[in-house]
Amino acid sequence: MTHYRISEAAAVLGVSDDTVRRWIDAGTLPVEVDEQGRRVVDGPVLAARAVELAQSPDDPTSVGRSARNRFPGIVTRVLVDGVMAQVEVQSGRHGVVSLLSAEAVHELGLEVGSPAVAVVKATSVLIETPR
Repeated sequence: MTHYRISEAAAVLGVSDDTVRRWIDAGTLPVEVDEQGRRVVDGPVLAARAVELAQSPDDPTSVGRSARNRFPGIVTRVLVDGVMAQVEVQSGRHGVVSLLSAEAVHELGLEVGSPAVAVVKATSVLIETPR
């Protein structure tokens, strides 16, 4: 299972570290404690928050986007059906859907809560994972 430190969770959600800490202190973002004693957010919990924020009518943050069409975010849905798969990545308020092979999903280890970068070129969407 993927876990995110506070700064990593903030980067995925496009908010400040302090905002994430306030959500934790208010009890609206559940956390766990890792082996080093740090507070961490579970990947699927963070994925759900990313979707929730994307559906919010008011966005108090502005998230910069590169001109190279790279959308860092978190995997919010993975559907595998035979040889093909559909992967949804939430990047701030933007959702990106990619159709790729089931083999690629397994090779990349994509699951809900995984960090990923959607790379968009024309009509193709590729998924990158940190190594």
